[in-house]
Amino acid sequence: MNTRRSLLALAGGVALLCCPPMAAAAQESIVVASTTSTQDSGLFAYLLPLVEARTGIAVKVVAQGTGQALDTARRGDADVVFVHDPEAERRFVAEGYGVARHPVMYNDFIIVGPAADPARIRGGKEVTRALQAIARGRFPFVSRGDRSGTHQAELRAWSAAGIEVDPARDSWYRSVGQGMGPALNIASASDAYILTDRGTWISFRNKGTLQTLVEGDPLLFNQYGLILVNPQKHAHVKAGPGQRFIDFLLSAEGQQLIGAFRVEGQQLFHPNAGKAAP
Repeated sequence: MNTRRSLLALAGGVALLCCPPMAAAAQESIVVASTTSTQDSGLFAYLLPLVEARTGIAVKVVAQGTGQALDTARRGDADVVFVHDPEAERRFVAEGYGVARHPVMYNDFIIVGPAADPARIRGGKEVTRALQAIARGRFPFVSRGDRSGTHQAELRAWSAAGIEVDPARDSWYRSVGQGMGPALNIASASDAYILTDRGTWISFRNKGTLQTLVEGDPLLFNQYGLILVNPQKHAHVKAGPGQRFIDFLLSAEGQQLIGAFRVEGQQLFHPNAGKAAP
């Protein structure tokens, strides 16, 4: 009997070594399709280790322009989208690809440009007047040109200014098809004007002569949203951990963590979950 008990105990020990309990065997993980601004600003490098520590959910980020991020989710290659183009987000949900859209935080867009400021837009509060001055003087302007939330905001601003830009026709308007960081590098190297989100700008290390020139226009408001990809469209979507990730960022603790993120003493994003937002 003693021998049998010993053998059973040994077998149990071997089983534990070979096959650890499920709770310890696999950590939950999700894929979040997000914007380059949340990545380039440093927000995710700060935030995601804290999210993992609080929730046990590991997050892999696919950083793209908002249009590309939503397309990634439409293909079922992401569980959550974290983007900043409210009109495109609402369309994504209306098409059935997303469960619901949740405002989570905001900052703003600004126009930066060379210190010499040949368009004389420094200190302006109206983005439309600034763009009209740039177009009138045909001063170099860099556009992301990548269907990102920032690119869409820029196009809306040109439209509000009554200007139709065409990279094939307007040699001063350079559409680069790049994320915010690379586009800023191009603008810095060529002393060009560019519209950027404030978070990436504050974190950007290669400013050269570029300076903040226009800010404060309500047209430059920049809202971010969270959306769970609809598991009815893609059965493999990790709806449980995806929704818990969203719920945590919308919670009081998640909102406090977002608001606490600073670069050079400056707050990059302002939490506004549960509040009226575009």
